[in-house]
Amino acid sequence: MSEEMEMDTEYDVIVLGTGITECILSGLLSVDGKKVLHIDKQDHYGGESASVTLSQLYAQLKKNPISKEERESRFGKDRDWNVDLIPKFLMANGELTNILVHTDVTRYVEFKQVSGSYVFKQGKIYKVPATEMEAISSPLMGIFEKRRMKKFLEWISSYNEDDAATHQGLDLDKNTMDEVYYKFGLGNSTKEFIGHAMALWTNDDYLQQPARPSFERILLYCQSVARYGKSPYLYPLYGLGELPQGFARLSAIYGGTYMLDTPIKKVLYTDDDAENGKFEGVETKLGTFRAPVVIADPTYFSHKCKSTGQRVIRAICILNHPVPNTGNADSLQIIIPQSQVGRKNDIYIAIVSDAHNVCSKGHYLAIISTIVETEQPHIELEPAFKLLGPIEEKFMGIADLFEPKEDGSKDNVYLSKSYDASSHFESMTDDVKDIYFRVTGHPLVLKKRNDEEAQAQE
Repeated sequence: MSEEMEMDTEYDVIVLGTGITECILSGLLSVDGKKVLHIDKQDHYGGESASVTLSQLYAQLKKNPISKEERESRFGKDRDWNVDLIPKFLMANGELTNILVHTDVTRYVEFKQVSGSYVFKQGKIYKVPATEMEAISSPLMGIFEKRRMKKFLEWISSYNEDDAATHQGLDLDKNTMDEVYYKFGLGNSTKEFIGHAMALWTNDDYLQQPARPSFERILLYCQSVARYGKSPYLYPLYGLGELPQGFARLSAIYGGTYMLDTPIKKVLYTDDDAENGKFEGVETKLGTFRAPVVIADPTYFSHKCKSTGQRVIRAICILNHPVPNTGNADSLQIIIPQSQVGRKNDIYIAIVSDAHNVCSKGHYLAIISTIVETEQPHIELEPAFKLLGPIEEKFMGIADLFEPKEDGSKDNVYLSKSYDASSHFESMTDDVKDIYFRVTGHPLVLKKRNDEEAQAQE
């Protein structure tokens, strides 16, 4: 392998890190005809967004891991576990799903629908209605409020930018979301439900901002529910770590080269000037590789990143029973809106099970995440722990969120952002599209691979 690498040292783009953001970009750029070299210092795909086995999880997040014998007697075979380090679901009608379909990565990754979405209100959890029948019988709101909500959703679905009659006197770019709610006479608990369980905002800042982003989020939610029913979310069998591997395979089919377990010894710049020069290449144990552009996650260029000032706490919980009061659902999301528990940010719980081939039979994985607000972040998760019932094992981790200091145009170093606390991939795909535009100079236009082209490449 090293001899082959030594022969081929010039590339159009070098990508460092195999997180989902980086793998999508290497796949898309390879399809565009770019010659891509993709390197990861770790020995597995996924970077910060990997899916790991139970033994890897113990090694990463526990000071004193239990013995192999005890682990297997309690939780079964290690190979049955694929635990996501970053818990997220895909919106059925969202951008990541569109990218998967258009690039045909769906042929390498199989998805299952998430059974339901639930919201916490006054100490109990309620199913977010996914059908008109569920909405009529839902105890989440009274009969008059349901009528007002129905009118609001009809406005959302019939709104046409070019037909002022459908606007009902509202301007999405001038009116705030609070003003929209007022127009439809919606009460506080309904506003909370729409803003947090449908628009999936993590706090209430959106209320005083123009309504368009909220309108688009609610429309996406409704279209995603309508696509398959039950819930708006999809999840890949064998865990989210399948996504980076699917895009890596796409890149490889189009000539991309991959090197795992390859730390970067040195980053090369023009005029050997790391401060003012442009990116030129990298030195590794397999040789020196050159390209005019690099795309990387924040861990490869920490000095070129800054903290967003936010930290995310995530707790991975192993259960041997379904979550109480969810009708024995094999997968679901629970949203705990911030106002219900006296916080500034929502708490999310993503629950998957052996139905998704991510844990051994009879087990469930519940992954809790939120933005840290106090000096005792573990206590902030208590409301979520209470909803889960008895917990067999718990793993906790806190991560700082980073973003690039500059846009990459000066040094040709294009960096992705850390994965946030949101429950889905929409902000990540915004980052993908933004980096793609900065690297190529044109917006991402999704072109569908036809069968003949795909077969020819494979």
